[in-house]
Amino acid sequence: MMYGDRGAWGERRYARGGFGFAGRGFAGRPGQEHGRGGRFGRVFDHGDLRYVLLGLIAQEPRHGYELIKAIEERFGGMYSPSPGVIYPTLTLLEELGYIRPEAAEGSRKRYAATEEGAAFLAANRAVVDRIFAKIAEIGAAYGGGPAPEIRRAMRNLEQALANRLGRGPLDTTQVQAVAAALDRAAAEIERG
Repeated sequence: MMYGDRGAWGERRYARGGFGFAGRGFAGRPGQEHGRGGRFGRVFDHGDLRYVLLGLIAQEPRHGYELIKAIEERFGGMYSPSPGVIYPTLTLLEELGYIRPEAAEGSRKRYAATEEGAAFLAANRAVVDRIFAKIAEIGAAYGGGPAPEIRRAMRNLEQALANRLGRGPLDTTQVQAVAAALDRAAAEIERG
């Protein structure tokens, strides 16, 4: 598939930043090394998450939380998709007839791939394999660092600082309070 071509889902596919891999997105297309979405750019090209979820569900039936954890593990803890991305994508896959709810565990629906979903995956095997290979490459290159909970907390702190600083200049008292809070956190981490 060429840069900007229509994907199998009918959407236009454009590469985004790719975790420092010479600006290649998941399918190896050119893109900006640090595109939208923060330090690493967009994690998935448009539509790629659908392939990932369908591929994981085809391996074994799963519910949303299991899918989030499976993706996080494959990325070596470097990325964890939000429920706000996973569940609408699952709904879309169900509407397309590629997955179906198999059984419920309390309020959780466990999804299984349908025959149509398996056929779609088989017809798009090269794309699916490319996406999973890129995930493995990213997981190997960037995984194994701090636990996902620590990474999440670091992002929360960074976002809190950006939000506060974005509201306007701090007066001397506010600067001292922020610096003191950061120093306390650093001291506690060093002691831990």
